Amino acid sequence: MDADIWSGSSDDTAIPSPRLLLVDDDETFTQVMARALKRRSFDVRIAHDTHTAMTAMSRNFDYAVIDLMLGDGESGLSLLPHLRSRNPGMFILMLTGYASIATTVDAIKLGADNYLAKPADADTIVAALLRSTADAAELPEVTPASLAQVKWEHIQRVLSEHDGNISAAARSLNMHRRSLQRMLNKKRPS
Repeated sequence: MDADIWSGSSDDTAIPSPRLLLVDDDETFTQVMARALKRRSFDVRIAHDTHTAMTAMSRNFDYAVIDLMLGDGESGLSLLPHLRSRNPGMFILMLTGYASIATTVDAIKLGADNYLAKPADADTIVAALLRSTADAAELPEVTPASLAQVKWEHIQRVLSEHDGNISAAARSLNMHRRSLQRMLNKKRPS
């Protein structure tokens, strides 16, 4: 269930809080992070999938924090061109539990301003959002992914490209379908 969490004041003379779109499929994470950002004076709108995020874009946001992997094969990267065209001045921060150089480059090319590896607390996220333009030009520190993480991420990307069709993904990866199924049944590497 998607929810609005607005911290705005009913006083018309109050300085408006910066508006932030938080997109992540982890409902617990979004609720906890939204409360933490509210305490730091942000107005937060939560979306758990790309469809809800696209609907929320009818509002103007100052910031967006988007998870890379949204579940059900959805990628937060698909939102970047839409957010950029809707609001070119919005600061967009990508979050991921599986940081790699390739996904960092993809995110930056598609319009992200910064990129953080999870876990990231509210203070780290706010610091990344409020970074000056000069600092934003620096590459963010990315924790190198293990070989197992890179392999898993590549398999997920290929599977997504084939709309979840395991047989087609296995052919594309030059592997047997059963081998791919065994890999997919394993827990994500950490």
